[in-house]
Amino acid sequence: MPEAAPLEELAELADTAGAVVADRIVQKRRRMDAATLFGHGKVEEIGRLAAAVGADLVITENDLSPAQIRNIERIAGKKVVDRTELILDIFATRARTVQAKVQVELAQLEYLLPRLIRMWVHLERIEGGIGTRGPGETQLETDRRIIRNRITKLRAELKEIEARRRREVATRAEQFCVALVGYTNAGKSTLMRGLTGADVLVEDRLFSTLDTRSRAWSLPGGRTAILSDTVGFIRNLPHRLVASFHATLEEALTADLLLHVADAAHPDVEGQVQTVEKVLSEVGAGERRRILVLNKLDRVEDHMPLSRLRTDHGERVEVSALRGDGLEVLAARVAEEADRTAVEVDLLVPYTDGARLARIRAHGRIISEEPREDGIRIRAALPPAEAIRAKGGRPATDGLSP
Repeated sequence: MPEAAPLEELAELADTAGAVVADRIVQKRRRMDAATLFGHGKVEEIGRLAAAVGADLVITENDLSPAQIRNIERIAGKKVVDRTELILDIFATRARTVQAKVQVELAQLEYLLPRLIRMWVHLERIEGGIGTRGPGETQLETDRRIIRNRITKLRAELKEIEARRRREVATRAEQFCVALVGYTNAGKSTLMRGLTGADVLVEDRLFSTLDTRSRAWSLPGGRTAILSDTVGFIRNLPHRLVASFHATLEEALTADLLLHVADAAHPDVEGQVQTVEKVLSEVGAGERRRILVLNKLDRVEDHMPLSRLRTDHGERVEVSALRGDGLEVLAARVAEEADRTAVEVDLLVPYTDGARLARIRAHGRIISEEPREDGIRIRAALPPAEAIRAKGGRPATDGLSP
């Protein structure tokens, strides 16, 4: 990854959270300082720079321990937030559904619990002794107990949500399901709008989507698939967020096909693709069938990273979701994938069973239809579960060639 990329992304995260970046500072060290990460002298320099530019907050690219945060704040004289806390703050402001709010609160509390002592630095001024030790310790333990109880309650609530999500996903097993995955701000929501016409939020900011949304997608040949948008991934995504958002990522775990959307115009598109592949493996979706979708072709200026991706990934489609370029090619490619997993059925459907006929037409690709005296002989390619359901009709066998 290019040297400046981490701070560029951190600046984007800060902007998404509503902060204005006043300045940046980079340090190269052979090993981190255990007390302050950067070293006492560098922290003093950070404090002077923050004062000079009028900054009231210091954001670090590296995750910090509670002790390191306390030490930096004491030396620099400014509030300190690390990368994980910043991402959690963004998620908290963008959570809309009950599921997303539960997931975010759980992740925040799990992050906060070991850092509670940071909120009790005033106790350091107490020398100890009879009558001074107990109250502070009692209050701290009370706060910890409240948070632990809340975490337990949220985990139970999240389990119920996950169970409900699994049931919802199971009801869609009869249809071909496609999930959009990719680095945050790769253009997944714009692509979903372009493919399905769905009225979804589209912003040129990180993490504009936290909740899974599913829409019907009409594929070439008359078949309908279910297209789902998922939360965007990011480099060094906090593990507590990966765990909390497991219910949301269920779409990626159960989809018949993943469309890995990548921002072809990003200078580190290769690194972003690798990050997504790593996260997919971590959540158990590493073996899922997928197609790389190189998006934002209209914005590409440096073609070198794109050329390398073209060489490394033969299974790809290039599009501009914003302009609509390549979307027909992508739809045709997905239709091919749907056919690849489909089961061919040959049935005689009575004229009185119009509902079954309509369902076959909606969920499959019609190969042929032949009106007969006692019904319509229909040959179609259907998803495996839908094929089993369709065979509840009278098989087209006697007197009919296969």
